[in-house]
Amino acid sequence: MATTPLVQDLLDFISLPDADDAAFHAMAMRLFAHQVRHNPAYARFCQSRGRTPATVRRWQDIPAVPVNGFKQLTLSCTPVEACERVFMTSGTTGGDEHKGRHYHPDLRVYDASMRRHFADCAGPTPIRMAILFPDETALPNSSLAHYLELCRREFGLPGSRHYWDPEGMDEAGLLEFLRGARAEQQPVALLGASYSFVHLMDALAGLIEDFRLPAGSWLLDTGGFKGRSREIPMERFYAQLSEVFDVPRERCLNMYGMTELSTQFYDHGNAVVPSVKHGPHWMRTRAIDPLTGQSVPDGERGILVHTDLANYNSVLGILTEDVGIVGADGFQLLGRAEGAQAKGCSLAVESFVQAARP
Repeated sequence: MATTPLVQDLLDFISLPDADDAAFHAMAMRLFAHQVRHNPAYARFCQSRGRTPATVRRWQDIPAVPVNGFKQLTLSCTPVEACERVFMTSGTTGGDEHKGRHYHPDLRVYDASMRRHFADCAGPTPIRMAILFPDETALPNSSLAHYLELCRREFGLPGSRHYWDPEGMDEAGLLEFLRGARAEQQPVALLGASYSFVHLMDALAGLIEDFRLPAGSWLLDTGGFKGRSREIPMERFYAQLSEVFDVPRERCLNMYGMTELSTQFYDHGNAVVPSVKHGPHWMRTRAIDPLTGQSVPDGERGILVHTDLANYNSVLGILTEDVGIVGADGFQLLGRAEGAQAKGCSLAVESFVQAARP
């Protein structure tokens, strides 16, 4: 695939050691102009707000799209039939027609974003990995399946593989993996959906056996429980992970990601919950009042808005339905919006759809 100047400049930006606010602003404004020019639904929304490249002076004023807008309208600068991959949200009801879609014409941007930030945030690599999630052959429209395949391929030692398929856990294979790690005393990593760890710990609980991992091992969970396992409060979840596998809670990492984003957030472990998530230099996060759309001061609760420059083909700004507190070092994720905040998010979706439809 030929690399356009815009994509090449974005790849170069991601590869930088860091970038200040001025550099972030300049790249954001360039991408915003590209999206208003080539993304019809988004252009209509921006024009309805009177926010165009001619009027926006700060990256914070680039209109953010409610996350559920991806379920309602096509948000792509490139014709969807020309896109290399489409990732779909993982809703368990309603069928594919009710899932959000994120179109990627060139996965090199997503992949570069993942590799660059993962290398800075994960535990020691390369390392032998057990992936607790189906592979992307089984789930070709899952951004998490692709993400974990990149983890395995780019950062895993030979012997790393998936121990999960759409039918569930390969319990025999995982037991062999864990016993082998104990016998060889070589550090390993377990990575996968949070609910997969719950199922694994439940399976191990019935066995009178030591499954403590060698020193240097680390764990990475993501995605919460989503009705796929019993719910566990975060404090108990990480305490149990640390106890079962003998991995310090500082090495029990959590990845916060969304299908609608092209970049992930990480913490520095979960010794204390809620942990502080942080993104790379091509991302910014702020918290807003969903009823007014105005940013709230750092340290106050609000609805999280993520601006991801790697989202070059869709929209830069994503208005989530997650409540959080933003600070100098990142943000704390407090849960889903409820009450007035949830109503504000719903109104934002309705307003977006009305403005963005032809």
